[in-house]
Amino acid sequence: MNRRVLGPTAAGCFAAVLTVLLSNASPVSAQETATLEPEVGRAFEFPLTIRSIMRGSELVGQSPQQVRWTDDSRWVYFRWLPGGEPWHKSRDLYRVAADGGQPEKLDDDAVDSVAVLIASGDLSPDRSLRVSSVDGDLYVVNRADMSVRRLSETVESEGAARFSADGTEVFFRRGSNLYAVALDGSAIRQLTDIRTGPKPTEDGEAEGQEGFLEAQQLELFEHIRIAREREEQQEELRERQDERRPEPLYLDREELAGSLVPAPTGHYVAVMASRRDGAEQTMVPNWITETGYTEELNSRAKVGGEQGRSRIGILEVESGAITWLDVASDRGRKAEESADADTTSAANETSAEGAGQDSTSSRRPAGLAMLRFVGWNDSGTHGLIFAVDQDFKEWRLYAVEAATGQLTLLDSLADEAWVGGPCFGSCLGWYPDADRIAGNGPRAWYVSEATGYAHLYGVNADGSDREQLTRGEWEVARVTIPESRDGFLLHTREVSPFDLHPYRMEFDGAGRVRMIDGDGRFDATPSPGGGRLAVVHSRSNRPPELFLADNRVGQRRADLDRITVSPTAEWQTFPWIEPEIVRFPAADGAQVPARIYRPGDVGAEPNGAAVIFVHGAGYTQNVHHGWASYYREYMFHHLLAASGYTVLDIDYRASEGYGRDWRTATYRWMGGKDLSDQVDGAAYVVRQEGVDADRIGIYGGSYGGFMTLMALFTEPDVFAAGAALRSVTDWAHYNHWYTSRILNLPQDDEEAYRRSSPIYFAEGFKGHLLMAHGMIDTNVQISDVVRLAQRLIELGKENWELAVYPVERHSFVEPSSWTDEYRRIYELFERTIGTGSGNH
Repeated sequence: MNRRVLGPTAAGCFAAVLTVLLSNASPVSAQETATLEPEVGRAFEFPLTIRSIMRGSELVGQSPQQVRWTDDSRWVYFRWLPGGEPWHKSRDLYRVAADGGQPEKLDDDAVDSVAVLIASGDLSPDRSLRVSSVDGDLYVVNRADMSVRRLSETVESEGAARFSADGTEVFFRRGSNLYAVALDGSAIRQLTDIRTGPKPTEDGEAEGQEGFLEAQQLELFEHIRIAREREEQQEELRERQDERRPEPLYLDREELAGSLVPAPTGHYVAVMASRRDGAEQTMVPNWITETGYTEELNSRAKVGGEQGRSRIGILEVESGAITWLDVASDRGRKAEESADADTTSAANETSAEGAGQDSTSSRRPAGLAMLRFVGWNDSGTHGLIFAVDQDFKEWRLYAVEAATGQLTLLDSLADEAWVGGPCFGSCLGWYPDADRIAGNGPRAWYVSEATGYAHLYGVNADGSDREQLTRGEWEVARVTIPESRDGFLLHTREVSPFDLHPYRMEFDGAGRVRMIDGDGRFDATPSPGGGRLAVVHSRSNRPPELFLADNRVGQRRADLDRITVSPTAEWQTFPWIEPEIVRFPAADGAQVPARIYRPGDVGAEPNGAAVIFVHGAGYTQNVHHGWASYYREYMFHHLLAASGYTVLDIDYRASEGYGRDWRTATYRWMGGKDLSDQVDGAAYVVRQEGVDADRIGIYGGSYGGFMTLMALFTEPDVFAAGAALRSVTDWAHYNHWYTSRILNLPQDDEEAYRRSSPIYFAEGFKGHLLMAHGMIDTNVQISDVVRLAQRLIELGKENWELAVYPVERHSFVEPSSWTDEYRRIYELFERTIGTGSGNH
């Protein structure tokens, strides 16, 4: 079969192919020529080679991030690095006027001078001032004239600044405590006095064993008695100097003070106390060091180990009294009671046998995987709390009344698999000015998957008038309340699961309107004045760029004023395709979405082989009309297509964007339906694209690497070759928070781990395998692939290889590493399923 080949050293034959590619390029409008494709007419010969592609950000730049309007709505600041800069350089700070124009890069001195002006921070009740913490000091910005006043200048760090309800004070955190400072900086008062350790008795002595030891020391040593007298004298002096000093709050010795959130009135503080988990931590050796000695990197624990605990209390500032809240579910309490009963029974048996073993070692009382104090309502009467059970099977949303500590369950959701979904645990808050607007007291909003899709809900603080505000077989991906405080700003997949659009909607769910039309992803940020939008927009063949537009509904993509052009002119001359999105039938009838790259799309002839790409993370989305986070792979797929391969990129079961049932389809079996989707995708390209069923390869990283191993080990007759990158090989050795949600605990559900872990299926391998792994990967540690390598050796397996990268973590960063890795992947496919494989 005749075809044009663009391999790793194909620069010499590129010019002829480029002519074919450019002749098949889509026409470009005059407007796009001026803005989107400014260099399209120039004669560049973009070398579609692995070395060229893996330049990464040197080609496409680092897209705009941290987009922020100034308080007066005159400027937009953002971090950005256009293409052509070294891969290791960080984004620079730029700004552009609100009405558009050329972006201006700020030098280092200018960056320092505007740091306060572009910092985020809390707004005063009348919205005229903003308070921010910059480099550990507090500043107040007048939003009308952008003047700045410094509130603190200390060696200690001040942060988490918030205005009081009357706007006369700023609450802030210093160390482990909260303080209040008057706006003129004239007076500072301490709101909390949080200490670690046992609370002394009324006579000042500690209780229990520690109290005994302290009393003994005082009795025996005059030196300690003198020191105690001095401490008492100093304490009396401090009390005389500050009669309003807060009452101390004593935490357990193992606990640390987490977030401290003052109510707007300053009368109450929500206190988060946490204790670290007691699980054994793994270590990863770092071999390439400045010292020449191997160093150990602290990493993480493995799934199933002892987890940390958190609790929330409402502290009354005046009295120092704290009410610790009980947010455990009845289901969780029953589980703990059952564990208690089992432990008691086991203890009795142990006692009877005289074995003397610790019977409590297997006890796992019910706890919380997530506990978050979301915030106070505007008047400071109620707080909002989000809790998730330790096994991730239920979440609960509570309102807490500050004055009494009374909890009201606003809503909950249980899932036999695990709870989650878009913006899980982050899309929730209080309606602004709810007392005044609704007349029914505080009202909360939140996102729930109760219908099978993530949608927005509202509910009163007493649990009444719960209302679903959005509905349909699509997902709400993000929710915010803009500064205008007159409704919601939503980002949803309402048009299709492949596009993300901003919507404006009233608080009662009425009047939902799409603000921008068009294919792709649109992330909109309104100006403080509300008249303009800063929009970060991408398409499948163009990376995210910054645009500006008027804040009005019904705009189209063409109405947006483009500000940045990130890719190099060289990169832009190549006609990068917008891959077609197809759906193919799965064995169970589901329609599985995928991007497809055909050789004909880039002017090449098919070679009869196919490669399936498996995205990482499990719960992410790579099939859409926007720029892929796997953009190097996107370019690599052009190279494969130009070499004759058909490439399929699948949003398999568990991917984001398709609702709860899709998300949880891998419960207790990773490598089940997600793998069968790859098998069905292989059947699709054989049936629809004319691919040879004996010449199909597969590759991916992280979760995609795990899937590649499962494919080669359990479906060896479908996949002839695969490249598994930074792969999980045994889920019992991965982290807790990710794995326990999907597979439960290894000590409780061994079957789920056995059928989900490739290492148990290595006997089935009979194809060709490349494994590649970063040696200082602290996420999926290299021990995973080392264990599998030993297993393959003991099984006597052939046709596999392992490539290691000494300076790379989980996500590779150096172009040389990317180049070496993808050269190996390309060569693997060429010699096993490509034209050089002898299989055709």
